[in-house]
Amino acid sequence: MSKHDRWSKLLELLAGEGRIEVDDAAAALDVSPATIRRDLDELAEQQMLVRTRGGAIAHGVSYELPLRYKSSRHASEKQRIATAVAAMIADGDVVGLNGGTTTTEVARALALRAGGSREGRGRREPAETSAPAFTVVTNALNIAGELAVRPQVKIVVTGGVARPQTYELVGPLTVGVLNEVVLDVAVLGVDGVDPQLGLMTHQEDEASVSRLFAERARRVIVVTDSSKMGRRAFARICGLDRVDVLVTDSGLPADTAARLTDAGIKVHAV
Repeated sequence: MSKHDRWSKLLELLAGEGRIEVDDAAAALDVSPATIRRDLDELAEQQMLVRTRGGAIAHGVSYELPLRYKSSRHASEKQRIATAVAAMIADGDVVGLNGGTTTTEVARALALRAGGSREGRGRREPAETSAPAFTVVTNALNIAGELAVRPQVKIVVTGGVARPQTYELVGPLTVGVLNEVVLDVAVLGVDGVDPQLGLMTHQEDEASVSRLFAERARRVIVVTDSSKMGRRAFARICGLDRVDVLVTDSGLPADTAARLTDAGIKVHAV
């Protein structure tokens, strides 16, 4: 197992339990305790955890994995979700995307679709002078970076202060830009979907930005793998009554899907 894989597993264990012990982690990863100690020391140096005698604890109650360590989790499910969402978006739509691994996959799927549609139209006009296939408004720096080189996609980036964990821009500057735009559809990634409280995420500043994405959109699509269904996080984004469509994987329990449908949400399990 590579160091990257070990770190991902250790942070995943820490996110689920709140603390880990060296011996338990060594047994779970099938490596020596000395290896785990070195890994925990290095992760502590990067401020991803707090080292304790015999193990480590998370920085706080609302612990979140850095985006670069979440990208490999449920990867195939996220790619299927993204492909399904891209098919739901019409040519010319203005699409809002918040940050996260699933919305990043949606951005990639939209870019691929835009490239295909551009080829289908022929080359009568240069891409930079013709209408964009989509306009994407995002507060995620990594999504903006990937789409900025795609001439068939118009990319609008909010201002704000960057959060290193998720690459999202937050704060008053972000809010100021979003208050000036109108979206056809907002595609929201979340950290939890609770039947009573609705959509949730780890950070209150990210929650307020995602809430504004939802308020500025005619239609709201939530993208999440089924592991987040029924899970709560620290900050509430909005209620389920604001959601039009939920796209998730086939692991969604049938009774949960039925409750969401009864609430007026179109559920697509792919």
